[in-house]
Amino acid sequence: MTAKTRVPAGAAVLQEDVTEAIAAAAFAELAEVGYGRLSIEAVARRAGVGKTAVYRRWPAKSAMVIDLVTQVAVRAADTPDTGTLHGDVVAYLEITRDALDHPLVARIAPDLLAEAHRNPELAEALATGVGGARRERVAAILHRAVARGELPADTDVALGLDLLAGPLYWRTAIVREPTGPDYVRRLADKVVAALAA
Repeated sequence: MTAKTRVPAGAAVLQEDVTEAIAAAAFAELAEVGYGRLSIEAVARRAGVGKTAVYRRWPAKSAMVIDLVTQVAVRAADTPDTGTLHGDVVAYLEITRDALDHPLVARIAPDLLAEAHRNPELAEALATGVGGARRERVAAILHRAVARGELPADTDVALGLDLLAGPLYWRTAIVREPTGPDYVRRLADKVVAALAA
C-alpha cells in the first residue's frame, strides 16, 4: 500500500460517538448557561473529552453552535407529503410544535435570537443556515399544493411561509399558550383558507 492510499490512523478519524457526546453536551450547556457564557472548555468537560476533540470538529464556539443548531433545525423542517395541502400543513405544524415544546429548544431558541441582536455573525448564520434552509424545505409544501392544483400558480410562497410559521411560534415561544391537537387543526384550517384566498 502506498502513502497515497494509506488509510488514516485512528486518531485522524472523527469518532461518531464522540461527536454525538459533544453535541449533546453543547446543547445541554447552551440551555443551561446561554450562548454568551458558553465555552468550549465547559462543553468538553460535560462531554468527557479533551478540548482538542471539540476543536477537531469546529474551530470556534460560534461554528460549533451554528453547525449543531442548523443540523437539528433543518432536520425538524422535513414534512411528509400527505397528499393534501391541509394534511401537509397539519403535519408541519405538529412537527414544529413538538420541536418548539422540547425543553432544550424552549430555552435555547429565545437565547440565540436575543444573542443574534448583539452578534451579527450569529444573526447572519441563523438567518441563512437555519431560517433560509428551513424555509426552502417547508416551501415544498406550497409547491406541492400548486402542482396538485390546490393553490394558484401565482401563490405568494414567501408570505405563505410566514403564515405557516408565525402564529405557532408566537403562541408557543412568546405567549406560551397550549398548542394541542385542536389548536393545530384550527390553525391549519385558517392557514389553508388564507393561502387559498
